[in-house]
Amino acid sequence: MRSGEGIRYEPEERCPPLVAAVAGSQGMVLILTTSVLYASIIAVGAGQDEAYLAWTAFAALAINGAGTALQAARLGRVGTGHVLTTGTATPFIAISITALSEGGPALLASLVVASSLLQFALAAWAPLLRRIITPLVSGTVLMLVSATVVPVAMQRLMDVPDGLPTAAGPGVAAVTLIVTVAMGLRLRKPGALRLCTPLIGIVSGCVAAGFFGLYDLQRFFSAPWVGIPTFSLPGFARPVSAEFWSLLPVFIVMTLVSTIQVIGGGIAVQQVSRRTPRVTDFRLVQGAVHANGVASLVSGVAGIMPTFTHTANSVSLTSFTGVASRHVGYAIGVILVGLAMLPKLTALLVMVPGPVAGAFLLIIMGHLMVEGIRMVAQDGLDFQKALVVGVSFSLGTGLQGHNVFGDSPAGAWSVLWSNAVLTGGLAAILMTGFMELIRPPRRRLQVDLDVSALPAIDAFLRRLAADRGWSDASADRLCLVAEEVLLNLLGNPESGGAGDRRRLTIVARPDARTVDLEFLAAPQDENIEDRMAYLREQAQLPQEHEMSFRLLQHYASTVRHRKYHGVDIVTVQVEAGR
Repeated sequence: MRSGEGIRYEPEERCPPLVAAVAGSQGMVLILTTSVLYASIIAVGAGQDEAYLAWTAFAALAINGAGTALQAARLGRVGTGHVLTTGTATPFIAISITALSEGGPALLASLVVASSLLQFALAAWAPLLRRIITPLVSGTVLMLVSATVVPVAMQRLMDVPDGLPTAAGPGVAAVTLIVTVAMGLRLRKPGALRLCTPLIGIVSGCVAAGFFGLYDLQRFFSAPWVGIPTFSLPGFARPVSAEFWSLLPVFIVMTLVSTIQVIGGGIAVQQVSRRTPRVTDFRLVQGAVHANGVASLVSGVAGIMPTFTHTANSVSLTSFTGVASRHVGYAIGVILVGLAMLPKLTALLVMVPGPVAGAFLLIIMGHLMVEGIRMVAQDGLDFQKALVVGVSFSLGTGLQGHNVFGDSPAGAWSVLWSNAVLTGGLAAILMTGFMELIRPPRRRLQVDLDVSALPAIDAFLRRLAADRGWSDASADRLCLVAEEVLLNLLGNPESGGAGDRRRLTIVARPDARTVDLEFLAAPQDENIEDRMAYLREQAQLPQEHEMSFRLLQHYASTVRHRKYHGVDIVTVQVEAGR
């Protein structure tokens, strides 16, 4: 089934309230359990008290619900206008436990607020960072996150109260794993039962835990039916401590990772939400990052883990229900905020025994590892990329938990240097940046975005072709492609006003047999890729206004058009002698 097939309501279309409520209820189930379970895992793992545990479960549900509604709203440059569910940021689990253990909720709040501000900058800098923060880097970091959280999950498997047999923990975890994996292997096609597979596995584990006596029902009985937990906001750590500065770089790297996940979610949800697929609108992707930045900032103020978008849940929900209307996002938000006001429900979820939560976390980390591998392989895995991934992963996992600097001055920052995600992630970023530097040098030309710039562009590209030893025919093809891109960026050249001076930057990067051209210009309404895709489906003779697109289709090997706030980036590749 191709993306978009079976869509009944597109994002801008209003669906009946009952349809939105039913679809929203299914989306709520996908967020509810994980939000509370992750809150329980970090609170218990860091040795926090019952008051903080109740507060973080309430705040996680409320903020995740509000974040999902904000993603659906698209207020100015905030939000996507799509059903993009917001949940607790899985990659932050291990480092959040460390922060809570080192300085309590105040330290965690300071770190989350400081790092969440980076998301707003990343949204603005998205066009500039596309070459460094690549799928290779993000996939490597996700693999490292999985490798560092698995030990936390294994510790939870042995979390058995005193007086009970030690084998109870592994036994309960085994039931959870077997049921979840067996159902996942049997249900090959997406459907309601497959979406609920994790929940069924958790319930099965909880039933097994009941037979072993792992349940303490006191928390459930003592919780009120309706209300908000009594907990004072933690404020921020004062004065700024060495623990803050040692953990901040790790939080920054993790923010980069979660932002990449949000970007991926903003792209993926657009692909499945239309009856006729369109090219990704990166302005909506920037809106997804802005909305998640707002939700993470609020999470920091509340003293809990930050948020990110749960892409798999969002895509599965839209594909299964066929309802992509933004009103489903509003429904999910309202339901989650309402459920957050029911302490007995959150207490029931918080009571999930440690071995069950640990087994669930093992499954999630397995998925995260596979997602990382998939992202690494996305652009092909040649020798150079394999070297980057191998060295980064080995370095990160090798240094995890080891203070290699001993008692030297650098040893004071052991929390920083012994973190796999930071060391491995930075290694991947540095090596990717080095690969970018050693590629053939780029050539740049700045001209007015106007037809009068054609002679200067022509001369620039012919010099480039001559330096590469291209034939006259290949040089003509290169200049023709550039001319057609310019005309398409102008739209109707004769309609522009004389006083409307816009700039066009052309960046050329030659290789052995190809030249990649990037055109950076003021934004326009139409997407060139969408228009070319439309023309490929048409069998009739081309109209005069379509000739430019068809020439591009014929002479350029690839055409990519990315629309950001404030800039259009068109990338074309032209081959010599084609």
